[in-house]
Amino acid sequence: MTSSHTAAPSLEDIVKSALHRSWWLLLLRGIIAVAFGVATFVWPQISLLSLILVYGIYAVADGVLALIAAIRGGGIAPRWWLALGGVVSILAGGLAFVWPGLTALVLVYLIGFWSIMRGIIEIVGAIRLRKEIANEWTLIAAGVLSVIFGLILVFAPGSGAMGLLWLIAAWAILFGGLLIVLAFRVRKLAKA
Repeated sequence: MTSSHTAAPSLEDIVKSALHRSWWLLLLRGIIAVAFGVATFVWPQISLLSLILVYGIYAVADGVLALIAAIRGGGIAPRWWLALGGVVSILAGGLAFVWPGLTALVLVYLIGFWSIMRGIIEIVGAIRLRKEIANEWTLIAAGVLSVIFGLILVFAPGSGAMGLLWLIAAWAILFGGLLIVLAFRVRKLAKA
């Protein structure tokens, strides 16, 4: 007599399946970050209000994509980490829209604390999944880069507006590039 009982999927199979379904969310987040950085480099004369609105759009888009990954159950971090990061990004972006008259100093602190929070979430997520995914260093590197960027903004807020624009643009491009690399690595892993 044959049994119709099949073995339960392993944790590795579950993670690979989740990654296979959502690798493109990492790719989109990376592309949006790079586009944000390039736009900031292309238009250095951008006004503070424009910067606030562009930042708000980026933070909300990043947060929505993180929440989608949390809801779908796929990603390189536990659902609640993705959801927390998504909510933090959406709140930061929402503040930029609701309070567009932010002073440059408040904007610097807002971006700095947001970057630190996101970076910590990404580092912890990568560490928690280091046994399930290979080359998690890209997510750790993206998280470290975010934390360093945030710390610079929090502890040196007096930098000039142009310097801040270049710093924001460079961070967004590097962070986005690392997420794009990670997305393709996750896609390759999911096919294996």
